[in-house]
Amino acid sequence: MSISATTVQGGLTNLSDEIIDELRGRVSCPVLAPEDAGFGEVREVFNAMHPGDPALVVSCSGTADVLDAVGFAREHGLALSVRGGGHSIAGLSASDSCMLIDLAPMHAVHVDPAAKLARVQGGAVWADVDRETQAFGLAAPGGVVSDTGVAGLTLGGGYGWLRRKYGLSCDHLVAAEVIGADGQVTVASEAENTDLLWALRGGGGNFGVVTWFTFALEEVGPTVAFTGVFYPVEEAAQVLRGWRNYVAVAPDEVTATFLTVTMPPDPTLPPVLHNRACALVGGVYSGDAAAGMDILRPLRELGTPLMDMSAPTPYVEVQSGFDAFFPRNTLQAYWKSRYLSSLSDEAIEFVAARAKSRPSPVTLVNVFSMGGAIAAVPPDATAFAQRSSPFLLSIDGNWTDARDNDANIAWVRETFRESAAYGDDGVYLNFTGRSDEPPSVAVDSAFGANLARLAEIKAKYDPTNMFRSNNNITPAGG
Repeated sequence: MSISATTVQGGLTNLSDEIIDELRGRVSCPVLAPEDAGFGEVREVFNAMHPGDPALVVSCSGTADVLDAVGFAREHGLALSVRGGGHSIAGLSASDSCMLIDLAPMHAVHVDPAAKLARVQGGAVWADVDRETQAFGLAAPGGVVSDTGVAGLTLGGGYGWLRRKYGLSCDHLVAAEVIGADGQVTVASEAENTDLLWALRGGGGNFGVVTWFTFALEEVGPTVAFTGVFYPVEEAAQVLRGWRNYVAVAPDEVTATFLTVTMPPDPTLPPVLHNRACALVGGVYSGDAAAGMDILRPLRELGTPLMDMSAPTPYVEVQSGFDAFFPRNTLQAYWKSRYLSSLSDEAIEFVAARAKSRPSPVTLVNVFSMGGAIAAVPPDATAFAQRSSPFLLSIDGNWTDARDNDANIAWVRETFRESAAYGDDGVYLNFTGRSDEPPSVAVDSAFGANLARLAEIKAKYDPTNMFRSNNNITPAGG
């Protein structure tokens, strides 16, 4: 018996039982073929549109297993995918017929509170990090969904509730252990292989498998000031105008987000929210919680509140507060994002109108406030180039029935296309689904002037483009 697997050239090769047994003899972890027990229990992806159907899964337990798996793939010319958290909107860790390196068992987090550092394995999600770091009143800037993978978020940039005070996840990456295409362990830090560290700070999974991340930590929590207010969607334009005016003068300690969603008929929610389309304003103050509640108060007075959840809140609860909107392997998801250099009244009317026309109750139309610590980093200081725009518009198309794919994707694309009239400062790759245009268009838009240097670093560390199941950067000269 043999398994058919995709090669890096795009063809097919047969892996015999003897070849697979050779791999099993090298590693100390499960190597799973589709007929093996446990194959169906490999960490699920977020986006049910791209579940992936790998030919072979290596469920790695540590760095040595990743080394052997990469070496095996290189020797046999196999196409590789790497799954950390599995939260890629574009399904970049869910390729069909590939050899999948599954990092889910590698989720350890080691905190050094004296040095304010955390070492995090590549299969961890942000809930793993927050649980350990908050034991010491520390945090690294993470995402807004606790189930998000550390690897994908960090390598792609990383926006969360601390972004305006402390910047991006990638800005706090101070070292990484990487298994490269040459099958060697390379340490990238501010003392060695500095070019690789620069590239990992926002350049995606182009340069190898990151088995360990080291993050600098900040003093946060355990309680932070949090605002969460539901307003009627009919007041979306009014609320968004007030939100825009507030964030224009708010201190950097304030990170705020505006989104629209339809709430389910959940018995834990007040009846007024059942099946109700809402404009939700969320905000966090990174500092003294009591003082922060006063500073955040204007966000609670933007319209007619349907429900106000604002209160000093444990940071770990804030980090998981949006989890219910993003259940794993349940939603069909297609997203588009666009940075905006301003948020004009016309743009606000557009966002409010599209919020009311959403084709699915679980589709979100979001506006994120940027600036602060994000903009304080020069655009060429890390691979992550887009730092000047004060706003990010994200159109999160989510729905549950695959039969509705065409209609929902068309709505997201139409909304994205029309939004260009209000500013076009590039895209955020972590919030971008598989595109109907060449992938290089989004990559060019995201990396801008940094792309040439990234291509040179790609040529140095992965000249044959072994790691291509990502927002791919073509090696210079390739």
